[in-house]
Amino acid sequence: MVYESNPALRPLAFPCIGIVPAGSSPTLTSSLSPATATGGDRLGSYSPPCRNHRDQVAAQRWKPSRSRLRPPREAISPPDLRPPAHFLRVRLFPCLPQAPSIVKSALGSEISPVEGSNSTGHGWPPFDGPRGTHRLGELDLAFLASYSIGMYFAGHVGDRIDLRRFLSFGMVASGITTIAFGMGYWWKIHRFGFFLAVQVVSGVFQSIGWPCVVAVVGNWFGKSKRGLIMGIWNSHTSVGNIVGSVTASAVLEYGWGWSFLLPGCLIVVVGFLVLAFLVVSPKDLGYEPAAPMEVEMSGSSVINGSAENMEGVQLEEASLLTPRQDPDSASAIGFLEAWRLPGVAPYAFALFFSKLVAYTFLYWLPFYIRNTAVAGRHLSNKTAGILSTIFDIGGVFGGISAGYISDKMGAHAVTSLIFLFLSIPTLIFYRVFGSVSGLLNITLMFLSGFFVNGPYSLITTAVATDLATQDLIKGDSRALATVTAIIDGTGSVGAALGPLLTGYISSRGWNSVFVMLILATSLASMFLIHIAKAEIARK
Repeated sequence: MVYESNPALRPLAFPCIGIVPAGSSPTLTSSLSPATATGGDRLGSYSPPCRNHRDQVAAQRWKPSRSRLRPPREAISPPDLRPPAHFLRVRLFPCLPQAPSIVKSALGSEISPVEGSNSTGHGWPPFDGPRGTHRLGELDLAFLASYSIGMYFAGHVGDRIDLRRFLSFGMVASGITTIAFGMGYWWKIHRFGFFLAVQVVSGVFQSIGWPCVVAVVGNWFGKSKRGLIMGIWNSHTSVGNIVGSVTASAVLEYGWGWSFLLPGCLIVVVGFLVLAFLVVSPKDLGYEPAAPMEVEMSGSSVINGSAENMEGVQLEEASLLTPRQDPDSASAIGFLEAWRLPGVAPYAFALFFSKLVAYTFLYWLPFYIRNTAVAGRHLSNKTAGILSTIFDIGGVFGGISAGYISDKMGAHAVTSLIFLFLSIPTLIFYRVFGSVSGLLNITLMFLSGFFVNGPYSLITTAVATDLATQDLIKGDSRALATVTAIIDGTGSVGAALGPLLTGYISSRGWNSVFVMLILATSLASMFLIHIAKAEIARK
């Protein structure tokens, strides 16, 4: 979307051309002859509306938007109008899922002794004992299942109500449920049902976040360089994971309840900041998008008066005579209708398997590092939690790189396939050689995060936004939250399945877990091959 403030670009200097500002009344062209309006003789019957033009213009109530003669190369919002509260919010929301992953090693029973650790080797009932990992996996399933189901409804609701209030409500409620989970430490709660119920409710509230934030960002940026912009913006997920991991690990030694209490309080505070400062759309500030149909003006085209130029003018006038529906009054796209949009289903199922891999690392990587010797030495809970942030750091660079490459290539599916294919040998190397030395472990962990999070970031942001604004639905931005919810909601089902399977499979050995991850990556690639072929054929 383009917002221009140069008064020289107003159409007052060209009264005979029939161009009006975006969003203004088309009555300025009402003096066209019937032959022109009905597509008659293109040259002989043309009667430009010159009479009393300036008086008619003066009577119009102009909106803040300005028409333009040539579309600029970049279509973005003014830097001073972009919502900083929104980026603050999305940086902190991912802190919440990190708390359970960091605390797993404290809740579950010890698998291997740790040198220099004061741990007694016992976990927190009911997560200790031989079935401890199973119950931890069931907690992940409860949270992510409610998260994925809730996302479908959240996207549907988000297209129809005030996104700012809806998003703030989800943040505050998510913080309260996270605090409630941590209070189980001080209340001495050992009932599995309590923790299960809290995770289910927390997943529903946290599902409000992603469809809303993608819709907000989609309102502020055009299609140009969307992959790079979305890749940079989506780094908030990894940044939030890092902040959550470091915060939860820093206070874990004082009791695992603090790892939930602190992030929960933080997200509540930011929720109120978002409510006070978030600007959902440029329209909220009085700015209107430029007209979708433009006429490029040049001195030669006006002087020569060729048939081609006159045809372009007539097409412009005909479009102005056609009533335009107000986007705000248009009904949002239906759930089943969004599923039938081209590309939505393949990308949704590709994200199912891609997110399965990403969330298995998110929820189990600290536990894996804690219970796997690195250079012959086991790390403490705190060190394992902090070290796991290397995966998220790699994810930051992977998401940005995937967005940049997809913009240069103009092919989202091809870029995703490249990253998915390269992640397979990287996962193998990390499992086989990650325990050789600390440096090798960090390097391979970084590369794993780079290639695993690249396609995951690209599909959930730039791809979802492109699919929701494609020509088939005439760029209706009200479909953004619905399409995003479908794609990421389907991916979240895989995200729920991965940690659950890991909880059961890990008791048989971590080699089986990595086989599952490699298989899921291969299946994600299969869903994108057909789209990638189509992208290559268009080049």
